[in-house]
Order: sequence, then C-alpha cells, then structure tokens
Amino acid sequence: MSNTVTVTESAAKRIATILAKEPEGSLLRISVEGGGCSGFQYKYDIVTTREDDDLQIDCKGQTLVIDSLSLEFMQGAEVDFVMDVMGQSFQINNPNAVAGCGCGTSFAV
Repeated sequence: MSNTVTVTESAAKRIATILAKEPEGSLLRISVEGGGCSGFQYKYDIVTTREDDDLQIDCKGQTLVIDSLSLEFMQGAEVDFVMDVMGQSFQINNPNAVAGCGCGTSFAV
C-alpha cells in the first residue's frame, strides 16, 4: 500500500481557489479525528504553520498538509473535489476505510 496521498486535478484547483483568498502562507490541513457515526471523520482547517512531520503536497502552487498520525489512516488515499446534484465537497477515497456512513463524512478502519 502506498504511504502517500494523491490529490486529483479537481481538488488541487479547489484548494488553490480557497487558499488564494486567505492570507499569504496559508495551508489547508486535512486530519483524521475520532467521531462521526462510523468512528473517524475528516477535518479540514486553514492554518499558517506546518509541523516537521507533516506530509506536504503541492496543489497548483498552494499547499496541503497532513499530520503523520492522520497519514496512518490515509495511506494510499485520494483527495478529490466533486460537484454533483447533492452539492460540492471534498471527498476522500480511502482504501483503508472498511465502512462508511450514509452521509459520507465518517469512516471505520
């Protein structure tokens, strides 16, 4: 299994659009937290600092970071941005998730 996370072209464009409106040096942080109806959920934050153990991914000149603990749950995942009849959102296609909730915001490993 890959120990990295990939970002689709659609997600990279959306990240760049979001961060372009933030103060210079802002980063998008994705983390995994306990909670949600399936046990774990993704959290998205705009931050200005990067930790030494963060995975850093360039997204159209902007930066996405994932902490090392969250990366353990996200190894091999793909971050996507989807627009459909239900709205628009980031979606994480995570090969480590063995179950998910109906709303798609939480998962189990």
